[in-house]
Amino acid sequence: MSEETSQPQKKYYDNISIGNRTKQLVFFVEQHDKPVHFELFLKENSLLKTVVTCKSKKAADTLGTHLKQKNINAIVIHGNHRASQIEEASVAFNNDESALLITTSKIYEMLELENIQRVVSYDLPFEPQSYFETLKAVDETGESILFVSAEDEKMLETLEFMMKCELPQEELESFTHTPLKQTSQSKNKKPRHKKMKKRI
Repeated sequence: MSEETSQPQKKYYDNISIGNRTKQLVFFVEQHDKPVHFELFLKENSLLKTVVTCKSKKAADTLGTHLKQKNINAIVIHGNHRASQIEEASVAFNNDESALLITTSKIYEMLELENIQRVVSYDLPFEPQSYFETLKAVDETGESILFVSAEDEKMLETLEFMMKCELPQEELESFTHTPLKQTSQSKNKKPRHKKMKKRI
């Protein structure tokens, strides 16, 4: 065996390399449907140590409340919690006291989490690099799930451009999209992206 072939293959950690190595799936779902969609996703997929990132503290609390009503145990932690509570949440997740942790993209970067098997971008983040920080946690060994609403589609396009690939899309057979109640504000919203139209 030559010296050249016996050398281990170098592993690259740029966005394109990590994106190509890691399983990623996109689900198109409107914001108001996300709690139910996530609940069904958990029921239809194997139980893995999962971290969920949300754009806002309100979204994290709303999801946590919905899951609690369905008797699904989850740790919810965000910027309204004390530093000691954030540290306790990390320890609880790492000690397998709960396999599900819900947080915001900002707080996620402060957590020292171990053995993450799945990351769920419940909302796509404001900054692309925040997504890649979560992707690194499951690099090659786990999976990344993206819930994409109409408001998230521009960020999805940015992420795909940065990874030089189009992410595969799936649907939950048990999930039914529901119409958003019309308000004076929602009537003026731009039409959904063509990808969303296909799913509703």
